[in-house]
Amino acid sequence: MDVSFIDIVEDLTGVQADALVVGVFAAADGSDAGAPDLSVSAAALDAATGGMIGRALGASPRYTAKNGETLAIPAPGGLEARTLILVGLGDARKLTALAWQKVGGALAQALDARGVGQAVIALDPVDGADISAAGAAASFGYGVLLGGYRFDKYRTKLKPEQKPALTALTVATSEPSAAQDAFEEFVGVARGVALTRDLVSEPANILHPESFADRCRALAGDGVAVDILGEAQMADLGMRALLGVGQGSARESKLVVMRWQGGEADDAPLAVVGKGVTFDTGGISIKPSAGMWDMKWDMGGAGVVTGLMRALAGRKAPVNVVGVVGLVENMPDGNAQRPGDIVTSMSGQTIEVWNTDAEGRLVLADALWYAQETYKPKAVIDLATLTGAIIVALGEHQAGVFANDDELAQGLLAAGEAVGEPVWRMPLGEPYHREIDSQIADMKNISGQRWGGACVAAAFLERFIQPGTVWAHLDIAGVTFAAKDRPLVPKGATAFGVRLLDQLVRDRFEG
Repeated sequence: MDVSFIDIVEDLTGVQADALVVGVFAAADGSDAGAPDLSVSAAALDAATGGMIGRALGASPRYTAKNGETLAIPAPGGLEARTLILVGLGDARKLTALAWQKVGGALAQALDARGVGQAVIALDPVDGADISAAGAAASFGYGVLLGGYRFDKYRTKLKPEQKPALTALTVATSEPSAAQDAFEEFVGVARGVALTRDLVSEPANILHPESFADRCRALAGDGVAVDILGEAQMADLGMRALLGVGQGSARESKLVVMRWQGGEADDAPLAVVGKGVTFDTGGISIKPSAGMWDMKWDMGGAGVVTGLMRALAGRKAPVNVVGVVGLVENMPDGNAQRPGDIVTSMSGQTIEVWNTDAEGRLVLADALWYAQETYKPKAVIDLATLTGAIIVALGEHQAGVFANDDELAQGLLAAGEAVGEPVWRMPLGEPYHREIDSQIADMKNISGQRWGGACVAAAFLERFIQPGTVWAHLDIAGVTFAAKDRPLVPKGATAFGVRLLDQLVRDRFEG
């Protein structure tokens, strides 16, 4: 989709477009019953059309101009545009960057649903706003890209009215040049988000460890250095925990390392590690068949890491980051790992595998150790669709964050709030470690009982964090796929974590 910026239009009646969009604010008194307030452009257009907007609002008492709410009006005489659309801006006092993004995403979806191909929106400066006109316009455009995402790759019988319609949206603003400059950074992040959504949406017969690695390799075109380790190399490194998960699959397991070197050459990197189980049957501890189709997105953590690397490269982030993803397929053939097997991880610690469906932590054990041993990072963050227990605890609204460092944990909470990807801190501690003590190995991969599953899994991972390493683990099992459309997250793969970690990098690691 093409998003462009032009100078604010004095006379909107002459704008030629499928749709002309102007903003309206929620009632100043904060009540749903009050009449919406017109923006400067909406008021001018209302005057030019003999009060058409006012009459339309009067005839639509349920329209309250909440953030992103739209109201379409057949274009009155004297307008060149085919349709006039009002978009709600909500409370003028609460128009943050995130609020503007949500307006853009909601409008993109509404225009697409109406079959609008090309639209122009007038974004007037807002008195007393905490964000500049350029920042508001750029944030709005960013929201358009995020909310307008579609994954129709395999849909061959879409009717014309079901196909994407919106191809171009022009934003009229008082600061078009500055808006364009600010928007370019957002474009890089949006491309990273789209890559993650594409990866998570792909079926497992198309996206498996080898093909996933190939898509990572393509990031070299963005300036990301990419190295791919095969099974022989991982065996030489002692990665028997990761390799054990994939040994039942006909697909070779891979470890992919992606490096973005945007900071000083001698500056230690941030390491971001992702679980990449491209399909999870559960192995010998096989899952029930109902819902197993969802297990194509058990590589969500690796998808986020890959999208983040593209986002950082796309905006030329002044920071060093290494992304490590362990890519495996968990299948139950005659060579598959068995419950009761003992494997030796790269760290030298031994693991008794009580449940082959608790496989993601085995993959991460070796990937985390490799990242620390090889790159001596200043901090490590891992992401994984790790446990159903985190969904029981937090539902599908927040990710769980576990951290051994309060500052990093607080940084993740703040970044999540800023971009609308909230996380909630969960506990670590010795009681959870005791749950995974084994009688015949250094540890077992599950506790053997139902309670505190997400905390137990995090404790397992903590055993592979070297002393003195700052670390956080994000369990994103409940937020990787969305069942309903939201302004910035269309139904389907969410890419939850890309924008959050990009914001964290900006806040705490750049410079």
